[in-house]
Amino acid sequence: MRYATTRTKRWSMNIGHFVILAIFVIFTAFPFYWMLITTFKSTLDLVNPTSNPFLFNAPPTLENLRVLFFDTQYVRWVINTLVVGAIVVVITLALSVPAGYSLARLSGRWGKHLAIGIFLTYLIPPTILFIPFSRIVGALGLQDSLWSLVLVYPSFTVPFCTWLMMGFFKAVPHDIEEAAMMDGLSRFGAFLKVVVPLSSAGVMTVIIFTLTLVMQEFIYALTFITSSSQYTVSVGVPTFLVRGDVYFWGSLMGACLIVSVPIAILYNFFVDRFVSGFTVGAVK
Repeated sequence: MRYATTRTKRWSMNIGHFVILAIFVIFTAFPFYWMLITTFKSTLDLVNPTSNPFLFNAPPTLENLRVLFFDTQYVRWVINTLVVGAIVVVITLALSVPAGYSLARLSGRWGKHLAIGIFLTYLIPPTILFIPFSRIVGALGLQDSLWSLVLVYPSFTVPFCTWLMMGFFKAVPHDIEEAAMMDGLSRFGAFLKVVVPLSSAGVMTVIIFTLTLVMQEFIYALTFITSSSQYTVSVGVPTFLVRGDVYFWGSLMGACLIVSVPIAILYNFFVDRFVSGFTVGAVK
């Protein structure tokens, strides 16, 4: 009797876990399903109020993708976004990794206060910095250039990523560095060959965070870029696929699907490293 009760309880728990997991999977996968089915729906199927919005009520069509790729500069926008993202990632890593290491090894109150100050700069709303950045971009002659975004975006990514990497480097024991230096490495050599590889989860977190921010940023990309050929995805798609009160829903969803799927795959491949990047130091 006791064994049957325990077995029933275990089965009930498994079913409960399965139901919760199924609800979570449906909730997270539904936006991708909605984008996919909308991409291949005809306009008449989309605007017909009697049609089932979750199924194809008319044969699928490639017209929405044709509009996206041939009536807009979507491919160019994707390339612009990737170029800006790659350069900003390199700049962010080049600045935040050594800065985070320095703050992690800086003892005393100054190191703690300086780290908090750097993190607080990340919390400043972008709209407050809009006018100063506009003056700088204008003075440097970078209007309507992707280099204006390369100049501005690190001001958002470097403070947060520095604070993030500082947590990783603090988790690396000093003894490991000292042992590496006793084996003949300089401090810089120990940093590159020992500390950085041990903090690879933090480096991956910085890359994912930076790429995500570049792809979703809208305000500065809209303000500093005026030529359609220089647009990033976040600006070009709503600008050309929303005309007054007319929304090209099929093409909009296709554009979002093409950009979001690689990011989702990247997150799933490195989800363990990404989560550890934001929870490092939470549990000793």
